[in-house]
Amino acid sequence: MNRLRSFPLTGIVILAGLLLVAMPAALDIFRLNLMGKYLTYAFVAVGLVLCWGYSGILSLGQGIFFGLGGYAMAMFLKLEASTVADTKMQTTPGIPDFMDWNQLTALPSFWQPFHSFPFTVLAILLVPTLFAWVLGTAMFKRRVGGVYFAIITQAISAILTILIIGQQGYTGGINGITDLRTLLGWDIRTDSAHYILYYANACLLMLVVLAGYFVVNSKLGRLMVAIRDREDRVRFSGYDVANIKTVVFCISALFSAIGGAMFTLQVGFMSPGFIGTVASIEMVVFCAVGGRGSLLGAVYGALLVNVAKSSISESFPELWTIAMGCLFIAVVLVFPKGLAGLWQQYIQPHLSFRARKSEWLKAKTDSEAAK
Repeated sequence: MNRLRSFPLTGIVILAGLLLVAMPAALDIFRLNLMGKYLTYAFVAVGLVLCWGYSGILSLGQGIFFGLGGYAMAMFLKLEASTVADTKMQTTPGIPDFMDWNQLTALPSFWQPFHSFPFTVLAILLVPTLFAWVLGTAMFKRRVGGVYFAIITQAISAILTILIIGQQGYTGGINGITDLRTLLGWDIRTDSAHYILYYANACLLMLVVLAGYFVVNSKLGRLMVAIRDREDRVRFSGYDVANIKTVVFCISALFSAIGGAMFTLQVGFMSPGFIGTVASIEMVVFCAVGGRGSLLGAVYGALLVNVAKSSISESFPELWTIAMGCLFIAVVLVFPKGLAGLWQQYIQPHLSFRARKSEWLKAKTDSEAAK
């Protein structure tokens, strides 16, 4: 019964209705495509709720996994757009344009497997997860945590960004991988494709949220909360805390990688800017605004922050960074539990009171009618 109570069926239904019915009906294709882009960030925010909110592991490098998933998808799409017929004007036809510009004469060996779509899907799922497993094992086994873990993940995201920019001939450099056109022959640039990709994003996100609740309501979820609150007690009880943290970190990385792959499809490019420290910190802000203890709140936080970013940037582009800082300060000082905390503290009690009052009036009416 406790596990059933912790599954917010009403909240899931409301979110599904918002994403699958209300937004497509109310928004034009341009705005809907923007919302699809924002939904890809929500994958990262949901993973951060599990990692940070439930387990106490603050990662400032989630852009690493978002980028790895995105680059894996971008490599497949770029190879599909780089056939000999499409690149016959290049010095070396059959390779991506940025390789030709950097005087490469053959496709690098690590690009070759990305001709296969099944391999690409496996790479999206496994490469970021394995990277998270290596990183988590290396640090959690040595009991690196707290602010030290956050700083190390931030440093790794910066290193990876520098590496990608420096290897321009293999990665596209600062511009990233651009001019992505088709997925298995299907043009992803059309309005109809944007609609389909939006719905794919929304459905996948709902599945990820459901998977998150499955984890939270499992034994692993209870151990996550115990580690967050009293790590030493969990360790003294005989559990391998390092392994549990590593598993949670890997799940979080997997969710982020799926979001990165869908971002590449939705937007049509991938660049190192989505891996770096600024992007990773913004992802933490999405989670904090929504409420780091709420999987549903993370989705709303990602949408709200990005809608605000677009609105402010369109009118006052120089003010967005200041607004982001003020928003983060407000989350820390005014509503530390985010949007989910505001709902639980102010709105939900009022609704519960009204529901109880309605039930009491109905019971009273029925009693008077019986007399």
